[in-house]
Amino acid sequence: MKILFVEDDRIIASGLCYSLTQEGYLVTHCVDVKSAKTTLYENSFDLAILDLSLPDGSGYDLCQLIKAKEDIPVVFLTAIDDEVNVVMGLDMGADDYITKPFRIRELLSRLKSVTRRYDKTELIKTVYQFSELKIDTALAKVYKGEQEIVLTSLEYRLLLLFANNEGQVLSRNQLLEGLWDFAGEFVNDNTLTVYIKRLREKIEDDSQNPSIIKTVRGIGYKGGS
Repeated sequence: MKILFVEDDRIIASGLCYSLTQEGYLVTHCVDVKSAKTTLYENSFDLAILDLSLPDGSGYDLCQLIKAKEDIPVVFLTAIDDEVNVVMGLDMGADDYITKPFRIRELLSRLKSVTRRYDKTELIKTVYQFSELKIDTALAKVYKGEQEIVLTSLEYRLLLLFANNEGQVLSRNQLLEGLWDFAGEFVNDNTLTVYIKRLREKIEDDSQNPSIIKTVRGIGYKGGS
């Protein structure tokens, strides 16, 4: 797998490039937006890891460029950790978001999780109904009526957790454990709140009065009609 890695901190970059190479990835490292854009025009990649703050621009700009060019996973790597930046990154089309400092094991788990959704060969063709939604697990796509709802990897996994336990009340700990299996232990309670909010905004007619993913006060959430 070919990875585009954009990071201006050479110490972080050196360690991560070494670890990724040891895992069998082919890594192309760039230190700024300008060199990354040139590299993107000349090459194709399977995944991108982008630092958010770069000396000549933002990882957001690169994310938009990558998503317009080809459908590959994008993971943001940044020292900024707040809901506004998480939501902005997800809205830009990023598949995941990890903050510094991080452990290599956590990042590797994240990379495997986001690429799993894009590897269509691992999926068994199954189309089934969940409340007002149609979920096609062969293509990892979700539809509401005739309209496709574009979800990030973790939003998609979260929806599957509810769909596979339709009608059951799931505690926050149960949801976190389910996402841990998929994305590694970096998923925390605050991140879960963000993803519940974003998922509702995408699938509900009225996210303030949800009918698909309902809050069960003091316990957790229940999915389904």
